[in-house]
Amino acid sequence: MATKKGVNWRLWSKVIIGGTAVSVGGPMFTYWLVPTEEELRSRYNPDLLKRSIEGREEREKEFDDFVTRLKEYSKSDKPIWFVVQEEEERKKKALFEKAREDQRQAEARREEMRKEAGLQTK
Repeated sequence: MATKKGVNWRLWSKVIIGGTAVSVGGPMFTYWLVPTEEELRSRYNPDLLKRSIEGREEREKEFDDFVTRLKEYSKSDKPIWFVVQEEEERKKKALFEKAREDQRQAEARREEMRKEAGLQTK
């Protein structure tokens, strides 16, 4: 005949107490250890603190632009990295066309100056 064993309440109480300690105590300990942003900034070198404060608005704007672009890219059916690659290619083409147009305008100005110089000497 099989003997019936009872529930080991001592073991289960240790498991529950240990699990609770890890589940609650771990995050609380982490929260206690990690410094806040203000505490980090108070430890900065004054020069570094000044640069950090000056550049904060620009970094926030860059991040907002980045998130906005990601939202736009995610509207496409294609994977984001393909959309980003297409966008970069489009920007390169636009930059190349702008440089080409600037070169044409500079060449036109030079030609205009040559014509004016030629007319003034005659």
